[in-house]
Amino acid sequence: MAGRKALEVYLDLLSQPCRAIHIFLNCNKISHTVKTVAIRKGENRTPEYTKLNPMQKVPVMVDNDFVLTERYNVPSNWYPRHPERRARVDEYTAWHHTNTRPHAAKVFIMEVLLPRMTGQPTDPLKVERALADLGDTLEKLENMFLKRQPFLCGDDISLADLLAMCELMQPLGGGRDILKDRPKLLSWKSRVQSALGDSFDEAHIVLYRLRDRSNAKL
Repeated sequence: MAGRKALEVYLDLLSQPCRAIHIFLNCNKISHTVKTVAIRKGENRTPEYTKLNPMQKVPVMVDNDFVLTERYNVPSNWYPRHPERRARVDEYTAWHHTNTRPHAAKVFIMEVLLPRMTGQPTDPLKVERALADLGDTLEKLENMFLKRQPFLCGDDISLADLLAMCELMQPLGGGRDILKDRPKLLSWKSRVQSALGDSFDEAHIVLYRLRDRSNAKL
């Protein structure tokens, strides 16, 4: 009988969800092989990759010829089995996709991607509006989700914290630390990083390099 083929993960570490997957697998010591897909080079649009994911999105996971494009089965603390605790994670992730993710990503897009793609400088007024929207989201993270608990959905780290933190790190690619003046969020970030260990910084190496290049231009 042939041995089980290792989990293959197709990632671009400039992608926030890809970093979340990368961190999760390494933190939980799940054996896998990383296949890099450079979106900026159009590698997600090749015929070979399109066979894996017709939506041409990342991440993609291939487990013994079973292709999974959305979610991997997670241990209890990440996605609780208890219905009420699980509902809290579901509540955050639903909110995440219309708040944390688009608002943090918009700042990165305006300060990093658009100038690189168009050769035009950033529009200060548009950046200011994007930062205001993001500020509202950060206030809600502090005063709704972290009001009386150490993590977004309770006493333990969950999928919610991992997804949120990867998104909130994204503006750092333009040299902007959006958490530096928010002690409550910085304390939460410290708890998240402590729970994740070295896997957190390993997944963010590409983003850190982008940050360093951005800061060098200032």
